[in-house]
Amino acid sequence: MLLAGCGFGAVEVDPFNTEPGTEQVCAGLQDALPDVVADAVRRDVQPASTHAAAWGEPPIVLRCGVPLPAEYRPDVQLLDVDGLGWFPVAGEGGTFFTLIDREPHVEVAVPDDYAPEATVLADLGDAIRSVLPTT
Repeated sequence: MLLAGCGFGAVEVDPFNTEPGTEQVCAGLQDALPDVVADAVRRDVQPASTHAAAWGEPPIVLRCGVPLPAEYRPDVQLLDVDGLGWFPVAGEGGTFFTLIDREPHVEVAVPDDYAPEATVLADLGDAIRSVLPTT
């Protein structure tokens, strides 16, 4: 009901290849994710998927089961947010953060409107820690 009042439809998430064997863990993460992230309310995604979630407008988009970004190197400095290691990649209009120290890997696209981005990542932390094993 709250979402209907916002006037936002489902967020279109481009299809993406997921890592094999991630279905069950990503479905568990979906169930654990919060309804609100950085004051942004959760929205439906289109097509419906256990590998994607979204919040707010412009949308924050989480994708579960993604491969490591091409830019990642084992010696890079990660952004530590409450004990989770995120690899940031600047994109047009925002930053893509990929969780490196848990599997499956999770990517969170955070538009510039949600600065500081660490708030978004911190709000997702409890769900991630409760579901995804440390690597």
